[in-house]
Amino acid sequence: MPTKKPSRTEEIITKVFGNSETIFGLKEFEGIDINKVLEITEDEKDRYYIKDLKSGKLRFVFDEKKGTGKPEEIVRQLWLHKLNTHYKYPLDRMDTEKSIHFGREIHSKAVDVVVYKPDKITPYILVEVKAPTESKGIEQLKSYISAEGAEIGVWSNGGKRIILYRPYPREFNDTLPDLPSADKTIDDLLEEKKTYFEYTTSKVSLKDVVESMEELVLANAGVDVFTEVFKLIYAKLYDEHEAKINRKDKEVHFRKYRDPSKTYSVINDLFKNAVKKWPGTFYEQENINLSIEHLSIVVGELERTRLFGSDLSIIDEAFEHLIPEVAKGKKGQYFTPRHVINMAVKMLDPKPSENVIDPAAGSGGFLISAMYKVKDEHLDGSEEAMREYAREHIWGIDFAEEISKVSRALMLIAGDGRSHMFKLNSLDPREWQGEDGQLLDARSKLQTRLMNLGSTADNAENKKTFHYMDFDVLLTNPPFAGEIKDQGILRQYFFGKKKGKLVNKVERHILFIERTLDMIRPGGRMAIVLPQGVLNNTNMENIREYLFDKARILAVVGLHGNTFKPHTGTKTSVLFLQKWGAGAGEPPKDYPIFMAVSKKGGKDNSGDYVYKKDKDGNYVHDTKGRKVLDHDLDEIADGFVKFAKEHKLEF
Repeated sequence: MPTKKPSRTEEIITKVFGNSETIFGLKEFEGIDINKVLEITEDEKDRYYIKDLKSGKLRFVFDEKKGTGKPEEIVRQLWLHKLNTHYKYPLDRMDTEKSIHFGREIHSKAVDVVVYKPDKITPYILVEVKAPTESKGIEQLKSYISAEGAEIGVWSNGGKRIILYRPYPREFNDTLPDLPSADKTIDDLLEEKKTYFEYTTSKVSLKDVVESMEELVLANAGVDVFTEVFKLIYAKLYDEHEAKINRKDKEVHFRKYRDPSKTYSVINDLFKNAVKKWPGTFYEQENINLSIEHLSIVVGELERTRLFGSDLSIIDEAFEHLIPEVAKGKKGQYFTPRHVINMAVKMLDPKPSENVIDPAAGSGGFLISAMYKVKDEHLDGSEEAMREYAREHIWGIDFAEEISKVSRALMLIAGDGRSHMFKLNSLDPREWQGEDGQLLDARSKLQTRLMNLGSTADNAENKKTFHYMDFDVLLTNPPFAGEIKDQGILRQYFFGKKKGKLVNKVERHILFIERTLDMIRPGGRMAIVLPQGVLNNTNMENIREYLFDKARILAVVGLHGNTFKPHTGTKTSVLFLQKWGAGAGEPPKDYPIFMAVSKKGGKDNSGDYVYKKDKDGNYVHDTKGRKVLDHDLDEIADGFVKFAKEHKLEF
């Protein structure tokens, strides 16, 4: 949240935009002092005008009485300033609101900004600006470029931009990673070498970048969008790693080149090398399946985003957008919101020496949150110490191909490329057998986490079945949907039998309750997201009795009904347990349980995130300029921490 009082200019712009997103949302113009650049005046009728940087005329931006205005005008003036000061184009080579010529006809619409070539006659760059809330208009810009014969077009709403490039005489539009400055050509821009440190970690949402890529070409490219974008991300991760660690000049190779064939060749080679360095996500014989032309179009969008060191919630949001429906709702898998994850991690408080697992890891959110908590509270904020901790102590399993890829990629971005992330079915260790290289690797590593049962025969059997494990902390949100009918799976579980006979089916999450308790050591603790019915329904009493018998109930947190919308409105709770034995001791006759119900879920009825506002109705931002989610799970976590101290719970 900003500590200084907003200036008069900032207050006015906040009125124009309707909230304080002007200060935090105009990412395209970070570093520009809007108080010096924008000159805004007010007349006697409470109408605001902004001085045009090109003509000096006053342009209307807002009528306070009517509550209407033109926020895009602010974006236009900032672009005029940036074109002039950053890209060095003289103001006398620019014009605003230039009418568009379609053949012999003059179109009624006008382009917002035009930059001419040195002859001051031939259009070179067209800029189409929109209000920060708008996201459409690329097709309109393409038509303007074709009509005017311009080489470059910029679409921008202040927070997001796309730079189109029409390499004459081609009729389709390419893209550029940036604009050439006035003293450079487009070829100069594309031939210019770039280093790792020229790309700062961007606050621009990777989801926005992916959506731009889809709009430009991917949606109609005839490829699996998720897989192809993921390949590009993998290639870029490898390039960033090599540029930072192994290349003396720190040059990045993942970029757009003048020759589209070279662009494809370089990036495909980066992808192939990434697969060799970080095996288990793609096959070595795979290639990027985008055509040479399509790859050339989209690479500029991804080029200017640095992945290593980025805010993981931004990356996670992009992956959630990309994951196909088949890997989400149809299998009952939903990305767990970060505020739910952070609450659970804070309450279980993993230590640097403890092994943490998520047997339904999804995108790895619980594990990444655990890594960062340990880093911040126990490792003095050291990134290298966190990586060492993760290599040794962080474990994840998920059966879905797409989601297991996401978790591995997020671990790479977090700084740990060798963590224990496995594509396995947690409920059926029979599938862990086999001679496949990945299975052998997973099996040998997971065998180090088997419980010592004290008997040679029992340990030998456990080595085959992976039934009892010794993890210290388990955090998970297992898939709710579906019933397990496989008799081979049911035979492995207490809940798979009734009065000594196999049942016909069991709900998936019920088996996860049993499985997760068997994966932690005595005294180990866990958090599991479950349908509320498990804790409330009368026909689930046997489940609750099982829980009381196996573990101490530390806490039950009822989540708000909107928490997992728009994917599902199922009422859910987070159940916190500590397995009896060791530090938890033996079951007493009675003990206190922390109970809480969330009244602020951070989402509305449509599943859109809800953010905090101050007394003036402006969004509240954190120190990184991100809007603060309006939820109460932090307070609930703090309440549990206090409860645990008062009752001397030992973790």
